[in-house]
Amino acid sequence: MKKLLTFIGLALISNSLYAQGSPDYGSGLKINLNQEGDKYVRFILWDQFWLRNTQMNPGSMVGGEATDNSWSLGNRRLRLLAYAQITKRYMILGHFGINNQTFINGGAPGTTGTGGNGNGKKPQLFFHDAWNEYAVIMPGEAGKFSLTLGGGLHYYMGLSRMTMASTLNFLTVDSPIFSWPLIDNSDQFARQLGMFAKGKYGKLEYRFSLNKPFATDLTPANVTDPSKAVAVDNNGNPNFSKAGYVEYQFLDEESNLLPFKVGSYLGTKKVFNVGAGFYHQKDGTRTSVNSNIEKHDITLVAMDAFADIPLGNAKNKMAVSAYAGYYNYQLHQKFRNHEYCLQRS
Repeated sequence: MKKLLTFIGLALISNSLYAQGSPDYGSGLKINLNQEGDKYVRFILWDQFWLRNTQMNPGSMVGGEATDNSWSLGNRRLRLLAYAQITKRYMILGHFGINNQTFINGGAPGTTGTGGNGNGKKPQLFFHDAWNEYAVIMPGEAGKFSLTLGGGLHYYMGLSRMTMASTLNFLTVDSPIFSWPLIDNSDQFARQLGMFAKGKYGKLEYRFSLNKPFATDLTPANVTDPSKAVAVDNNGNPNFSKAGYVEYQFLDEESNLLPFKVGSYLGTKKVFNVGAGFYHQKDGTRTSVNSNIEKHDITLVAMDAFADIPLGNAKNKMAVSAYAGYYNYQLHQKFRNHEYCLQRS
């Protein structure tokens, strides 16, 4: 069992500072399909471009050359998201793009060396999200209760607010990554194929999902001492995973049209939420002891709190924001996760 206790606190005071969003862009580009405006297509495009300077560890190599300092320019995220509200109850969404392209890596599979398919070139576009959803009970039809059902490649993966964070307005400079503990192992960039239910009951918001994790087949290293066994992702024919997140919104209510949790409203909302979530998959990892394969469940739970309190006049876009979370991960007493970074050389 691995316990991870984290406290992430950020006091953010912003005076006309919009960080990863533009005040002129608003809610994206919207094309109405009828005069009432309840049937429409909305497009959101963003490019997060990073300029970084890194003090390297002794012995580091970049491009085959030893260096103690490196500059990097990179497309951290280049995305296009579009969703169509076909009827007042039915919506379809698609979200695709690239991540982590730099001068030396992040290109298409097999790109290396010099030329048209050289280092870092022609990254592969892929779908991050693609789902359909139907509002079974719309807000106001059954008092305080609402319910929407959907299915596809989705981001309703439970666990915590940070697990479903929007990449357009992070509370911090970027994601701490540990909030996506299965990323690109049994999920596709923090998403899985499955079915979800979401909705509200008054100030209580809920989201649950039943998913088929992507198959993993890493081979565990065989050991003779059980205390030295290291678990790896190997779920064979995967069992279904279950995920959920419930939060109570004490002050202003947040929209649940999309799964992406806002990092800061910069003074336009007064928010204080407390939430709890989970993720579970039976037999998600494996170890090998004396050539005997043992399977282990993946059980992840979290509790968190989020506050985003305006300061001063709303037109100044000023707020104090804070996030605190407790995460408990059980994947086996030792677990090896294979992760990526924006620049690896």
